[in-house]
Amino acid sequence: MFLEIIKAILMGIVEGITEWLPISSTGHMILLEQVVKFNASEEFMSMFRVVIQLGAILAVVVLFWGKLWPFGLRHGRVISKPSVWQLWFKVVAATLPVLVISPLDDWMEAHFYNYITVAAMLILYGVLFLVVESRRTAPHVTHLEQITYRDALIIGVWQMLAIIPGTSRSGATI
Repeated sequence: MFLEIIKAILMGIVEGITEWLPISSTGHMILLEQVVKFNASEEFMSMFRVVIQLGAILAVVVLFWGKLWPFGLRHGRVISKPSVWQLWFKVVAATLPVLVISPLDDWMEAHFYNYITVAAMLILYGVLFLVVESRRTAPHVTHLEQITYRDALIIGVWQMLAIIPGTSRSGATI
């Protein structure tokens, strides 16, 4: 039992570090599972990965709450923040392409959810990052307000790649 707790802590550390980087945190957890071998069912491990990632998402929400919440106070009155509403509408737009491919999720998981696919994708994206970074182009967008609905849809299309295990959603969109 104690060893399983240590393994869970190790998974939490890997998730905590990799979630903030443009690399696949889920992919790294899959690889770690191959090394440390949990004594748990696949159903438990799937739920464990979801719960541990919810912790990382909760940390982001807590950290950026003031920027994400579309309401505020001014002179003691509740106000709406139009720029935050626009951000949320763009998040919805970026989610639409993913909804198109989501029916394939179970099939992809059954056929590609393994450490070989994850390792291959991590290597492939590592090489792609090196190539893209070597081009040194100036960013086209420097503030969230500059992102258009078209940009949000394009981001969503790139996020569709994240259905492949070992693909980082943020890495695919960057």
